[in-house]
This record gives sequence, structure tokens and C-alpha cells, in this order.
Amino acid sequence: MTKRYLVLENGSIYEGEAFGAAGTSVGELVFNTGMTGYQETITDLSYANQMIVFTYPLIGNYGVNRDDSESLRPAAAAIVVHEIARRPSNWRMQISLTEWAEKMNLPGITGVDTRALTRELRDQGAMKAALVDQVAPDTVAWLRGQALPTDQVQQVTVRSGYQNPNVGVTIALIDFGLKNSILRSLAARQCNVVVFPADVDAMTVLEVDPDGIMLSNGPGDPQSVSYAIPTIQALQKVKPLFGICLGHQLFAMANGAKTFKMKFGHRGFNHAVRSIDSPRLAFTSQNHGYAVDEASLAGTDLIVTYREVNDGTVEGLKSTVYPAFSVQFHPDAAPGPHDADTIFDDFLRLIAADKRRKNAQTV
Repeated sequence: MTKRYLVLENGSIYEGEAFGAAGTSVGELVFNTGMTGYQETITDLSYANQMIVFTYPLIGNYGVNRDDSESLRPAAAAIVVHEIARRPSNWRMQISLTEWAEKMNLPGITGVDTRALTRELRDQGAMKAALVDQVAPDTVAWLRGQALPTDQVQQVTVRSGYQNPNVGVTIALIDFGLKNSILRSLAARQCNVVVFPADVDAMTVLEVDPDGIMLSNGPGDPQSVSYAIPTIQALQKVKPLFGICLGHQLFAMANGAKTFKMKFGHRGFNHAVRSIDSPRLAFTSQNHGYAVDEASLAGTDLIVTYREVNDGTVEGLKSTVYPAFSVQFHPDAAPGPHDADTIFDDFLRLIAADKRRKNAQTV
């Protein structure tokens, strides 16, 4: 294999071997703690323009298949692993991760001490990094001068609306970086889904007469998606609303709360969250570098419904005025765990209750 180097903006350099696509790659370096699910992670649009360090030491051992992707192509800028599987094997496998990475123009590096690298990111926080084939005296200075994109949602959102038809209630889903597993979770409940681009206006959404509104996950700083706030404010007044991940943050902002950038975020499939108003504890799939500032909830109509067990960050909100709520984690959770899958059912029950209330008012 060809030598490749991972260069961090703090000056650290990790040597390894190249796989996947050739060439230089730059992005925000983050780590994921999932033991499985590398295909879902790499294709999750919430990782747009990020370089993913996998903490699990062996990646690629069950290959890649056509069914488990969250989008058509990799969203990550690059992947960093301790060891890439040389002899992957699984009955569902159609191609190896190394072959797929090369085909999909995804750069990778293997042979890295990912334990040391993850500890560095935990201590110093997520930071810019580059994958290069050669390190020059000015490489670190060059990297520090690189500007990371701030329009990730516009890069990944659908360009025009489309329908995923079914026989149940109609859900208008605003796409900030939609995962396929959200569509699958709604399809399993026979929801008729109409998907809209991130910059849609409220009037256009309401033209399809939806029974409920969903705000999807997505990448980047929620402040860069502030154009969606007026739409959310208008929609929550007339339809039940449910936000996931970035959608949770935008829901919070639309109701007067603020967000902040976390030191290294939550990324993986093993994050425990606790319900505030029940003894329920769930292990969840998460992928976010920003969180809602709990102090900013004072004076709003929002209350906390879930907290992260380890650091106490806000993982769920609901409105005391509108039939609207949100969660920071991913109840669609692919590849798992599925502890929080019933939150989709909570949303459908909220829609049914809202219909009953409106029907009673018209009698």
C-alpha cells in the first residue's frame, strides 16, 4: 500500500497506508464509537464534509451491500481506521469496503493508532485535518488556512420535492440531510410522505394538506440554517411537528432557544439517554456536534424531555403551547439499537389526538 498521512491543525501527524480514492482531502475530524454500522455512518448525510475516525479497531469485516446505505453516496470526506479488513465475509456482502471506497471516490487511511487519535480529539476537541500523500514543511500552515464549508445543508438537501406514497397519514418531511432509515421507519407505519427541500416555505408545505410535519437530521451548524426558522414557526402553529437531530436544534431555535458547539460531540450507536417524565432509559444512535443550550430555555415554552446520561446535555424537547416535540438522537437507528423506535409511534398518536381535538371543535 501507498503511504498516506493524517495531518491535524494542531500539528499532529499520523502515518498510515492509503486505501480508497487518491488525492488530498480536508474536513473536520470527528470520531465515531459504533462497533458496527460503518456503512450507515459513512453514508449518513449528517457527516457531510467530515473525516470520520472509527474507534472500533477492525472496520470493513462484513463488506458493503446495497440495502444499508443512508444515501446514494458517501457523505464523509474521508475515513480513518486502525485496520481495514483484508478478507471481509458476509452473506449480504456485495463488495468490500476498500473496493467501494475506491469506486465512490472516498479517501481512507489505515494503520493509524486510533486510540491515541481519539484521545487527542477528546482532549482538544474536533478540529480540521487533511489526508495527504506527502508532508511538506508548510502543510500544517496550509491546513490552518483552509476554510471549511458552512453550507452543508444546501449541499445535501433534495433539490425538488418528491413523494414516498402510502395509505396512512400524510407527513410533510423537510429534508436537511434526510436518512433513508427515517423513510423506512415511516413506511413501516404506512405513512404517506412528501419530502421538501430545506428552504421550502410554509405555504408550499401546507398545500399538500399534511397531517403532521417532520424536520429531518442534517449536517453542520444550525445557525447556518436560520432561513428555516420562519417556516418552522409558522408550521408548528397549525400542524403537529416532530424534529430529529438538526431538526431538534432548529425546533429549539424557532422557539427562542440557542445552540452551542460541543467539544467533540456525540457520534455512535451506544449513547444512553434518560426520559425526564418516566423511568425509561434508552440506548440511542447519535451524530451531532451541536446541542441545545439548556440555560437558553428559560423564558421559552419548551421543556426538556430527555437528557444524555453521561454529560447531561439536552436530548429531547416538547412545546407546552403547540403539539410539537423533538429529539436529538435518531429513533430510526440503523443499524441499531432500536430502543427509541417507538418515538415514531408517539408522533402518530400526537397526530391522532390533534385530529380528535380539531374535530371536536367543529362539532
